Amino acid sequence: MLAQQRQEAILQRVRSSGGVRVTELAGEFGVSDMTIRRDLEALAERGLLAKVHGGATTAGPGSTDEPGFAAKSARQRAEKAAIAREAARMVTPGMAVALSAGTTTAELAGRLTGVPGLTVVTNSIPVSEILHRSGRPDQTVVLTGGVRTPSDALVGPVAVAAIRSLNLDLVFLGVHGMSERAGYSTPNLLEAETDRALLDATERLVVLADHTKWATVGISSIAPLSAAHTVISDVRLPEPAREALRSQVTELLLCEVSG
Repeated sequence: MLAQQRQEAILQRVRSSGGVRVTELAGEFGVSDMTIRRDLEALAERGLLAKVHGGATTAGPGSTDEPGFAAKSARQRAEKAAIAREAARMVTPGMAVALSAGTTTAELAGRLTGVPGLTVVTNSIPVSEILHRSGRPDQTVVLTGGVRTPSDALVGPVAVAAIRSLNLDLVFLGVHGMSERAGYSTPNLLEAETDRALLDATERLVVLADHTKWATVGISSIAPLSAAHTVISDVRLPEPAREALRSQVTELLLCEVSG
Protein backbone atom coordinates (compact mmCIF):
# COMPACT_ATOMS: atom_id res chain seq x y z
CA MET A 1 0.00 0.00 0.00
CA LEU A 2 1.31 3.43 -0.94
CA ALA A 3 1.77 6.06 1.76
CA GLN A 4 -0.99 8.18 0.22
CA GLN A 5 -3.45 5.28 0.27
CA ARG A 6 -2.54 4.43 3.85
CA GLN A 7 -3.00 8.03 4.94
CA GLU A 8 -6.44 8.17 3.31
CA ALA A 9 -7.42 5.01 5.17
CA ILE A 10 -6.13 6.45 8.44
CA LEU A 11 -8.06 9.67 7.90
CA GLN A 12 -11.29 7.79 7.24
CA ARG A 13 -10.75 5.80 10.42
CA VAL A 14 -10.25 8.99 12.45
CA ARG A 15 -13.36 10.58 10.98
CA SER A 16 -15.53 7.53 11.61
CA SER A 17 -14.31 6.64 15.11
CA GLY A 18 -13.06 9.99 16.40
CA GLY A 19 -9.55 8.76 17.15
CA VAL A 20 -6.84 6.17 16.44
CA ARG A 21 -3.80 4.66 18.19
CA VAL A 22 -0.38 4.37 16.60
CA THR A 23 0.18 0.79 17.77
CA GLU A 24 -3.16 -0.42 16.42
CA LEU A 25 -2.59 1.21 13.02
CA ALA A 26 0.94 -0.17 12.79
CA GLY A 27 -0.38 -3.69 13.36
CA GLU A 28 -3.23 -3.27 10.94
CA PHE A 29 -1.10 -1.94 8.07
CA GLY A 30 1.97 -4.04 8.81
CA VAL A 31 4.34 -1.08 9.14
CA SER A 32 6.44 0.40 11.93
CA ASP A 33 5.20 2.79 14.59
CA MET A 34 7.53 5.42 13.10
CA THR A 35 5.87 5.09 9.68
CA ILE A 36 2.44 5.64 11.22
CA ARG A 37 3.74 8.65 13.15
CA ARG A 38 5.03 10.14 9.91
CA ASP A 39 1.62 9.53 8.33
CA LEU A 40 -0.11 11.27 11.23
CA GLU A 41 2.34 14.16 11.02
CA ALA A 42 1.63 14.60 7.32
CA LEU A 43 -2.13 14.61 7.92
CA ALA A 44 -1.80 16.99 10.86
CA GLU A 45 0.22 19.45 8.76
CA ARG A 46 -2.70 19.55 6.32
CA GLY A 47 -5.09 20.32 9.19
CA LEU A 48 -7.00 17.06 8.70
CA LEU A 49 -6.47 15.65 12.20
CA ALA A 50 -4.91 16.52 15.55
CA LYS A 51 -1.96 14.53 16.92
CA VAL A 52 -2.17 13.41 20.53
CA HIS A 53 0.10 11.24 22.67
CA GLY A 54 0.06 7.76 21.17
CA GLY A 55 -2.28 8.55 18.29
CA ALA A 56 -4.55 11.15 16.74
CA THR A 57 -8.08 12.57 16.95
CA THR A 58 -10.32 14.59 14.70
CA ALA A 59 -9.18 18.15 14.10
CA GLY A 60 -10.28 20.43 16.92
CA PRO A 61 -12.88 22.83 15.41
CA GLY A 62 -16.38 21.50 14.98
CA SER A 63 -19.27 21.90 12.60
CA THR A 64 -19.41 25.69 12.87
CA ASP A 65 -15.70 26.29 12.16
CA GLU A 66 -15.34 28.41 9.03
CA PRO A 67 -11.76 29.02 7.83
CA GLY A 68 -11.01 32.20 5.91
CA PHE A 69 -10.69 32.21 2.13
CA ALA A 70 -6.88 32.48 2.19
CA ALA A 71 -6.55 29.52 4.58
CA LYS A 72 -8.81 27.33 2.46
CA SER A 73 -7.02 28.34 -0.75
CA ALA A 74 -3.82 26.69 0.47
CA ARG A 75 -5.49 23.29 0.88
CA GLN A 76 -5.68 20.60 -1.85
CA ARG A 77 -4.54 23.00 -4.57
CA ALA A 78 -3.81 20.29 -7.13
CA GLU A 79 -7.20 18.67 -6.57
CA LYS A 80 -9.03 21.97 -6.93
CA ALA A 81 -7.22 22.77 -10.16
CA ALA A 82 -8.13 19.39 -11.65
CA ILE A 83 -11.77 19.73 -10.59
CA ALA A 84 -11.97 23.24 -12.02
CA ARG A 85 -10.57 22.09 -15.37
CA GLU A 86 -13.24 19.39 -15.61
CA ALA A 87 -16.04 21.77 -14.59
CA ALA A 88 -14.98 24.38 -17.15
CA ARG A 89 -15.64 21.87 -19.94
CA MET A 90 -19.34 22.05 -19.12
CA VAL A 91 -19.57 25.77 -19.84
CA THR A 92 -20.23 27.00 -23.38
CA PRO A 93 -20.60 30.52 -24.85
CA GLY A 94 -23.85 32.27 -24.07
CA MET A 95 -24.69 30.32 -20.93
CA ALA A 96 -26.01 31.79 -17.70
CA VAL A 97 -24.27 30.06 -14.81
CA ALA A 98 -23.87 30.58 -11.08
CA LEU A 99 -20.76 30.03 -9.00
CA SER A 100 -21.27 29.77 -5.26
CA ALA A 101 -18.66 30.92 -2.80
CA GLY A 102 -15.60 28.75 -2.28
CA THR A 103 -12.01 28.28 -3.27
CA THR A 104 -12.76 25.60 -5.88
CA THR A 105 -15.37 27.80 -7.55
CA ALA A 106 -12.81 30.64 -7.50
CA GLU A 107 -10.41 28.32 -9.32
CA LEU A 108 -13.17 27.63 -11.84
CA ALA A 109 -13.78 31.37 -12.32
CA GLY A 110 -10.22 31.79 -13.54
CA ARG A 111 -10.90 29.19 -16.22
CA LEU A 112 -14.09 30.87 -17.43
CA THR A 113 -12.48 34.19 -18.35
CA GLY A 114 -12.01 32.98 -21.91
CA VAL A 115 -15.65 31.99 -22.51
CA PRO A 116 -17.47 34.62 -24.63
CA GLY A 117 -21.00 35.82 -23.98
CA LEU A 118 -21.12 34.35 -20.50
CA THR A 119 -23.35 35.59 -17.69
CA VAL A 120 -22.08 34.63 -14.23
CA VAL A 121 -24.11 35.07 -11.06
CA THR A 122 -22.14 34.74 -7.84
CA ASN A 123 -22.29 35.49 -4.14
CA SER A 124 -18.49 35.20 -3.92
CA ILE A 125 -16.39 38.35 -3.73
CA PRO A 126 -13.22 36.57 -4.96
CA VAL A 127 -15.08 35.03 -7.91
CA SER A 128 -16.44 38.40 -8.98
CA GLU A 129 -12.99 39.98 -8.67
CA ILE A 130 -11.37 37.30 -10.83
CA LEU A 131 -13.94 37.76 -13.59
CA HIS A 132 -13.87 41.56 -13.30
CA ARG A 133 -10.08 41.64 -13.72
CA SER A 134 -10.34 39.73 -16.99
CA GLY A 135 -12.01 42.81 -18.49
CA ARG A 136 -14.12 40.99 -21.07
CA PRO A 137 -16.81 43.36 -22.38
CA ASP A 138 -18.95 40.43 -23.57
CA GLN A 139 -19.26 38.86 -20.10
CA THR A 140 -21.82 39.93 -17.52
CA VAL A 141 -21.04 39.39 -13.84
CA VAL A 142 -23.85 39.70 -11.31
CA LEU A 143 -22.65 39.95 -7.70
CA THR A 144 -25.38 39.53 -5.12
CA GLY A 145 -25.45 41.78 -2.12
CA GLY A 146 -25.54 40.40 1.39
CA VAL A 147 -23.65 39.96 4.62
CA ARG A 148 -20.00 38.97 4.24
CA THR A 149 -18.81 35.71 5.84
CA PRO A 150 -15.25 34.77 6.90
CA SER A 151 -14.88 32.90 3.59
CA ASP A 152 -15.86 36.02 1.59
CA ALA A 153 -19.34 34.85 0.68
CA LEU A 154 -22.29 37.23 0.56
CA VAL A 155 -25.27 35.66 2.31
CA GLY A 156 -28.60 36.41 3.92
CA PRO A 157 -31.93 37.91 2.79
CA VAL A 158 -30.43 40.39 0.32
CA ALA A 159 -28.50 37.65 -1.48
CA VAL A 160 -31.50 35.31 -1.50
CA ALA A 161 -33.77 38.02 -2.92
CA ALA A 162 -31.29 38.73 -5.73
CA ILE A 163 -31.15 35.06 -6.73
CA ARG A 164 -34.82 34.10 -6.50
CA SER A 165 -35.91 35.73 -9.76
CA LEU A 166 -33.18 34.08 -11.86
CA ASN A 167 -33.22 31.07 -14.19
CA LEU A 168 -29.78 29.55 -14.71
CA ASP A 169 -28.38 26.91 -17.03
CA LEU A 170 -25.91 25.56 -14.47
CA VAL A 171 -25.06 26.10 -10.83
CA PHE A 172 -21.59 25.18 -9.60
CA LEU A 173 -21.69 24.65 -5.86
CA GLY A 174 -18.68 24.51 -3.58
CA VAL A 175 -19.34 22.79 -0.26
CA HIS A 176 -17.72 22.56 3.16
CA GLY A 177 -18.53 18.88 3.43
CA MET A 178 -20.67 16.02 2.18
CA SER A 179 -21.90 12.81 3.75
CA GLU A 180 -24.71 10.29 3.38
CA ARG A 181 -26.50 11.57 6.47
CA ALA A 182 -26.05 15.35 6.11
CA GLY A 183 -25.81 15.65 2.34
CA TYR A 184 -23.97 18.79 1.24
CA SER A 185 -23.32 21.08 4.18
CA THR A 186 -21.80 24.36 5.34
CA PRO A 187 -20.68 25.79 8.70
CA ASN A 188 -22.71 28.96 8.09
CA LEU A 189 -26.49 28.94 8.55
CA LEU A 190 -27.12 31.93 6.30
CA GLU A 191 -24.89 30.53 3.58
CA ALA A 192 -26.97 27.35 3.49
CA GLU A 193 -30.09 29.40 2.82
CA THR A 194 -28.35 31.34 0.05
CA ASP A 195 -27.05 28.13 -1.55
CA ARG A 196 -30.55 26.67 -1.51
CA ALA A 197 -31.76 29.70 -3.44
CA LEU A 198 -29.12 28.95 -6.08
CA LEU A 199 -30.33 25.35 -6.28
CA ASP A 200 -33.89 26.56 -6.84
CA ALA A 201 -32.71 28.66 -9.80
CA THR A 202 -31.52 25.73 -11.92
CA GLU A 203 -32.38 22.21 -12.99
CA ARG A 204 -28.72 21.15 -13.14
CA LEU A 205 -26.56 21.36 -10.04
CA VAL A 206 -22.86 20.53 -10.26
CA VAL A 207 -21.10 20.06 -6.91
CA LEU A 208 -17.34 20.66 -6.80
CA ALA A 209 -15.78 18.83 -3.86
CA ASP A 210 -12.32 17.32 -3.43
CA HIS A 211 -11.88 14.04 -1.57
CA THR A 212 -11.28 15.67 1.83
CA LYS A 213 -14.86 16.95 1.86
CA TRP A 214 -16.27 13.44 2.29
CA ALA A 215 -17.39 12.69 5.87
CA THR A 216 -16.97 16.36 6.79
CA VAL A 217 -20.19 17.83 8.18
CA GLY A 218 -21.08 21.50 8.64
CA ILE A 219 -23.80 22.61 11.02
CA SER A 220 -26.32 23.33 8.27
CA SER A 221 -27.32 20.98 5.45
CA ILE A 222 -27.81 22.59 2.05
CA ALA A 223 -29.40 19.66 0.25
CA PRO A 224 -29.31 15.84 0.13
CA LEU A 225 -26.74 14.12 -2.06
CA SER A 226 -29.45 13.35 -4.62
CA ALA A 227 -30.00 17.06 -5.30
CA ALA A 228 -26.88 17.17 -7.49
CA HIS A 229 -26.92 16.09 -11.11
CA THR A 230 -23.12 15.89 -11.20
CA VAL A 231 -20.43 15.67 -8.53
CA ILE A 232 -16.87 16.41 -9.59
CA SER A 233 -14.20 15.15 -7.20
CA ASP A 234 -10.77 13.55 -7.54
CA VAL A 235 -9.41 10.03 -7.72
CA ARG A 236 -8.45 10.10 -4.03
CA LEU A 237 -12.12 9.94 -3.08
CA PRO A 238 -12.50 6.75 -0.99
CA GLU A 239 -14.46 3.82 -2.37
CA PRO A 240 -17.34 4.04 0.17
CA ALA A 241 -17.87 7.65 -0.89
CA ARG A 242 -17.88 6.67 -4.55
CA GLU A 243 -20.50 4.01 -3.93
CA ALA A 244 -22.70 6.36 -1.93
CA LEU A 245 -22.52 9.13 -4.52
CA ARG A 246 -23.06 6.85 -7.52
CA SER A 247 -26.25 5.59 -5.90
CA GLN A 248 -27.56 9.14 -5.48
CA VAL A 249 -26.36 11.32 -8.39
CA THR A 250 -26.60 10.99 -12.14
CA GLU A 251 -22.90 11.51 -12.77
CA LEU A 252 -19.75 11.22 -10.66
CA LEU A 253 -16.56 12.50 -12.29
CA LEU A 254 -13.22 11.72 -10.67
CA CYS A 255 -10.25 13.78 -11.83
CA GLU A 256 -6.64 12.67 -12.00
CA VAL A 257 -4.40 14.85 -9.84
CA SER A 258 -0.94 15.86 -11.00
CA GLY A 259 1.92 16.17 -8.55
